[in-house]
Amino acid sequence: MNRVLVTGYRANELGIFSMKHPGIPIIRKAIRRQLLVLLEEGLEWVVVSGQWGVELWAAEVALELKTEYPQLQLAVITPFLEQDEKWSEEKRGVYGSVLQRADFVSSVTKTKYDGTWQFAEKDKFLLRNTDGLLLVYDEENEGSPRFIRRQAMQLAEKGSYRIVTINAYDLQNVAEEERAESFE
Repeated sequence: MNRVLVTGYRANELGIFSMKHPGIPIIRKAIRRQLLVLLEEGLEWVVVSGQWGVELWAAEVALELKTEYPQLQLAVITPFLEQDEKWSEEKRGVYGSVLQRADFVSSVTKTKYDGTWQFAEKDKFLLRNTDGLLLVYDEENEGSPRFIRRQAMQLAEKGSYRIVTINAYDLQNVAEEERAESFE
């Protein structure tokens, strides 16, 4: 897998409304672990659409990993222009920082938000232009990732697409390891 699309829940779907939420480092660590495995297998590109939540946290992890793996590149391909238009200043700052440091930035549609069709077009484009999906998702807690997961599974059934999932169990394991390390 040379190009991996990383996606998952939006922050609000996880009940995360603060950038200081204790769940964010857990999610970031789980993503980092999977990206390290993929890097050992030849990963070259991390691709996200830049939505607030798993995708931006994954982008930050990818940017951190670039210091150890300079061949790693980050692409942010948004569904439409100015997707951060209604975000808080704090979130816009994080988003802007990621965009500035990304190796490639573009939008699938070259207009501002015009309708939900732009999200569907983004999903199709990103699935067509990646080799696999790293998905933070738990089947017992459906949310917006279910749409792209369904499409990715159709590609995987044809044998041309790989899906790696980080689920609630994986996140719980990371949290327990963190707790154990803090007591050592």
